[in-house]
Amino acid sequence: MSRSAHPAGPRHADVMTEGHYTAPAEDLNALDEKVWARTVTRDEHGALTVGGIGVARLAEEFGTPAYFLDESDFRARCHAWSDAFGPGADVFYAGKAFLSRAVVRWLQEEGLNLDVCSGGELTTALDAGMPAARIAFHGNNKTVDEIERAVSAGVGRIVLDSFQEIVRVAHIAQRLGRRQPVQIRVTVGVEAHTHEFIATAHEDQKFGIALADGQAAEAVRRALTLDGLELIGIHSHIGSQIFDMAGFEVSARRVVQLLAEVRDEHGIELPEIDLGGGLGIAYTSDDDPREPHEIAKALGDIVTRECEANGLATPRISVEPGRAIVGPTAFTLYEVGTIKPLEGLRTYVSVDGGMSDNIRTALYDAEYSVALVSRTSDAEPMLVRVVGKHCESGDIVVKDAFLPSDLAPGDLIAVPATGAYCRAMASNYNHSLRPPVVAVRDGQARVIVRRETEEDLLRLDVG
Repeated sequence: MSRSAHPAGPRHADVMTEGHYTAPAEDLNALDEKVWARTVTRDEHGALTVGGIGVARLAEEFGTPAYFLDESDFRARCHAWSDAFGPGADVFYAGKAFLSRAVVRWLQEEGLNLDVCSGGELTTALDAGMPAARIAFHGNNKTVDEIERAVSAGVGRIVLDSFQEIVRVAHIAQRLGRRQPVQIRVTVGVEAHTHEFIATAHEDQKFGIALADGQAAEAVRRALTLDGLELIGIHSHIGSQIFDMAGFEVSARRVVQLLAEVRDEHGIELPEIDLGGGLGIAYTSDDDPREPHEIAKALGDIVTRECEANGLATPRISVEPGRAIVGPTAFTLYEVGTIKPLEGLRTYVSVDGGMSDNIRTALYDAEYSVALVSRTSDAEPMLVRVVGKHCESGDIVVKDAFLPSDLAPGDLIAVPATGAYCRAMASNYNHSLRPPVVAVRDGQARVIVRRETEEDLLRLDVG
């Protein structure tokens, strides 16, 4: 690969005075273990490796852009969550973060359950051999066909999201001769400290049935009267990418209060409570995520304390980590193309992917880290904006970061923590081809989701 320098953008001194950014204190060649998968390191030549394989070899074999997933890390995180909550709780991996048949098999082997929210995710789960009893089915607008498939398959729970859905699921279950276990999703009025579009427990949004004005209590009444339903618990979810446990404490308190009201009115204690997912991960060095054992203890203490205060037996707790498991396990590998310095501002570094493989920066104003990974460099840092190749000014992968000023076309750079919601939300914008997902483990790499081809695009175009 070329190592020649290009006309550099603003060096760190310029950045401090004109762009109001300070130069990074850390070594640009260093890897922050918080944001990289656990087997990622640099070899003796300074190139990044994952699972014992260097990125140059990976790029040559699988091309770029591509997602490389550390399978050992994924399995270790599954085990950590399962171990933290123990046999008295249930861990449901949130398939919306990233789902494939290989992932389903890993989950099954590591003892986790699976949360799906569409017919496609359900089909993938069942096709890969996940027992239906270990599947939870979510969604704010499940179709009749999806509900019929879920009930017929015998999914372990359907999470009811509206009054209409309570009746719909009950009628379908009765018609199929089933009594379907269900939970009722409630919105608890907690404003999570997260982006507006991923906060899901305040009243003004599309998910769940509000606790306010007794709506959730009425939903319980209706569910308990319908023969096709077996109400097993209450579900809540307050948002995504959350670091502060205070929101979970308020949510748990309000959900447990509802359980007490159900006991007082109906004489039953619902046996389960699902507190959802949404725990944050480290995308940059500034993020400080909690470990699974800390989360498990905090949630367990909260629920136990509130139940004791209300004279309730502690229900079985469920959680739904998705991003927290798969997010840190993968990185996206790009090849650098055009490098465009803007004097006094920053340098634009264009890569061979962009918003088609990571829409989160444009959609949520998400922040990411980036590193030169095909080599190390002792050059001065320069402020860069990593952008894609699409015809859209918002096509930004990393808004502001520092890379070495001798960065050149042909270099490989990588963005860590892209395991969640990047491939899941990838698109064919500009008729781009969605990248592959390559699992790496113990010196072996294999494609688990192949790269799309132009033939794939044309196959769908029947005009």
